[in-house]
Amino acid sequence: MTMHDHSQHGSQGRPEGAQGSFFGSRSFLVLLAFFAMALVLLFSEHRAHFLGVLPFLFILACPLLHLFMHGGHGSHGGDDKGERS
Repeated sequence: MTMHDHSQHGSQGRPEGAQGSFFGSRSFLVLLAFFAMALVLLFSEHRAHFLGVLPFLFILACPLLHLFMHGGHGSHGGDDKGERS
């Protein structure tokens, strides 16, 4: 029996210690395809539920838009501190 050095077989040309990103790996692409298929199947099976709730989501978005959009024009106190000329 001969002994072989298998330490270089797993590196695939990468320097030692360098790890590939998960977002560029084959596993990420498989996971992305799985989520895409699950989303299509869920939407096709529950389209009536989703479209029935959609108007209420717009109504619920109104208070959030009100809270976030009023941050840019100052307070509503009405004190004039010489800002008008």
